[in-house]
Amino acid sequence: MTETSLQPASRKRSRGRPAAASREDVLALAMHRYLRGRRIDVQAIASELGLGRTTIYRWFGSRDELIGEVLVRAAEPLLEQARAGARGTGSVALIDTLDRFNRSLAGAPALRQFVESERDAALRIITSGAGKVQPWIVDRITEFIRQEVHAGTYSPAIEPATLGYAIVRLGEAFLYNDALAGMRGDVDRAKGVQAALFGAERPGDGAPSSRSPSSST
Repeated sequence: MTETSLQPASRKRSRGRPAAASREDVLALAMHRYLRGRRIDVQAIASELGLGRTTIYRWFGSRDELIGEVLVRAAEPLLEQARAGARGTGSVALIDTLDRFNRSLAGAPALRQFVESERDAALRIITSGAGKVQPWIVDRITEFIRQEVHAGTYSPAIEPATLGYAIVRLGEAFLYNDALAGMRGDVDRAKGVQAALFGAERPGDGAPSSRSPSSST
């Protein structure tokens, strides 16, 4: 057995065409365009990566689905930071989490540019229950609610999944202006309405309330 025969097989491969771009490469390039306020153009992405549009559509289903994945990926760190920085426990922590997240979304330049430039398509992608974005946010908020329930710090008046869905839909109404198809960014009123929902706890359960002691006087 020679030294050459002990070399890894990969070193014996002859040079040829570079490996084809992957699904992750498409997502990364789409994210790059989104964060810089550029349109997520499937044809342009396909050309830059040396792919056919049909390949991208096979991976993602549609342009809407591709954009939806980009928006979720961009929102993930914002929601995690909001949850990590939230103060208090129970409804107080949930309200603070949502407020921080809403303010991050309202202040995100890339999201504002996308909503204002693509208008109807942007709102459809963000708020559709059949898309990627809204179901992901609902799942995450529901998970946060259940964490507080399991910790014994919160007792919602309705089932966590229903509450999570209602909270997210309310947030959409105050963040996005469907009449003008743009960003409304009314985060202060969103916080008040969401706090009212989170504060609706079953009486006698002893869970912390989001209301201050003075609010009951």
